[in-house]
Amino acid sequence: MRKRTVSVLLAGLVMASAATFSANAAPDADRWSVPVAVKKLDNGLTVIVSEDHSSPTVGVSVVYHVGMRLEPRNRTGFAHLFEHLMFEGTPNAGEGVFDRVITGGGGRNNGSTRPDFTNYIEVAPASALEPILWLEADRMKTLDFNPVTLKNQQDVVKEEIRVNVKNQPYGGFMWLDIGQQAFQKWENNHDGYGSFQDLENASLQDVAAFHRDYYGPNNAVIALAGDVTPAQGFALAERYFGGIPARATPKAPDFREGLNTQEKRLTQPDALAQVPAIATAWKIPDRGSKDQAPFAVLGEVLAGGDASRFYQGLVKGRELALNVEALYGLTDPWTYDGPTLFTTFALYKPNSSADVLLTAIDEEIARVIKDGVSDAELRRVKTRMLADWYNGNESFISRADTLAKLQTLWGDANVVNQIPGWIEKVTSADLQRVAKTYLTAANRTTIDRKPAAMLQAAPAAGQKN
Repeated sequence: MRKRTVSVLLAGLVMASAATFSANAAPDADRWSVPVAVKKLDNGLTVIVSEDHSSPTVGVSVVYHVGMRLEPRNRTGFAHLFEHLMFEGTPNAGEGVFDRVITGGGGRNNGSTRPDFTNYIEVAPASALEPILWLEADRMKTLDFNPVTLKNQQDVVKEEIRVNVKNQPYGGFMWLDIGQQAFQKWENNHDGYGSFQDLENASLQDVAAFHRDYYGPNNAVIALAGDVTPAQGFALAERYFGGIPARATPKAPDFREGLNTQEKRLTQPDALAQVPAIATAWKIPDRGSKDQAPFAVLGEVLAGGDASRFYQGLVKGRELALNVEALYGLTDPWTYDGPTLFTTFALYKPNSSADVLLTAIDEEIARVIKDGVSDAELRRVKTRMLADWYNGNESFISRADTLAKLQTLWGDANVVNQIPGWIEKVTSADLQRVAKTYLTAANRTTIDRKPAAMLQAAPAAGQKN
């Protein structure tokens, strides 16, 4: 990711005022509905406008349907490298122009690479919308492919890997290493952040071919949210993007995988860590499955903050762990389109062990399967999830990005208004079903990350691998 670490996962985007939500399912007429207008241009570009005049600003998101799963073999990290190259200029707008135009007017921009998409986001005063669209259309047409910019960004990405992985305690093992162990297919288990060797082997021809194949308008969605009407947004999109020809996009490989059928455990040394840590991951329901929303709620019950079952049981109650965090791969419970993991990460006390923590985790899961979740707990969890969902969509940059990603992955940006209803309909019996189906030992992959000094002092005799 450019300007931030991947593990941030786009958290912390500006959010506006929160509303108070009823604990029970509210009638549709009482629920805030995100305005969504969609139009497809003749060249295949899908344009979404969410009109909202509460602020004289606009959020923009351009999402390309390409990510780590689709990058070329022997070019691990290429989609990530290309995300950086998109800011290196074009024949019409040289290096640095993109950033200067947007930030010089009080706006901000960013980009990120995920398994199923690459997104580019901006927020700025509404008066800057046309320059932003010109810039986005310009780099959709072509980039300034030259050896200097390629070498520069190869070095930038390698330095990012050094800072965020190689020279950091735990090295992102909870979102990087865990997937390499849990998945079987190369598309899902290779290092999408990038290997130094593969990054260095990327050529100008590779870069040009990647842009040609995946960065055409027919493989993109652009969303505008804020102080713009659908008529204005569609007209501007046609003006700046309508003349860009569609380009053939390679067929995606079959990266589907079923649930795992045998538990996997391994221990890793960490020269920089002070205390041991554990990452435990399970494959989760496919996008669009009837189990997707129930699992999202279950994840919140188990690991959603200080009131969650894992925090109360492992951190506060038995004091086995120092913290508990949860990840949905590199995205969230709603924006993925292939095999994804629900991962819990915890630092634990040196006098404890991974076996003790896994036993405690299994006990909390077993309680849900046996007893379900009380009405009061389910009401609290749903309220928090709904509040987070609505608050996130108040922010124009976040709303535009959510709409563009939902359109890209689901084929329907209006999913933004369906998710609250899906959350509200989840029952305790649903949670019991998905916990029993997915949170099994056979479907589980665990990495025990220990300080190197601990392993040297006590050789891993009897360690499970």
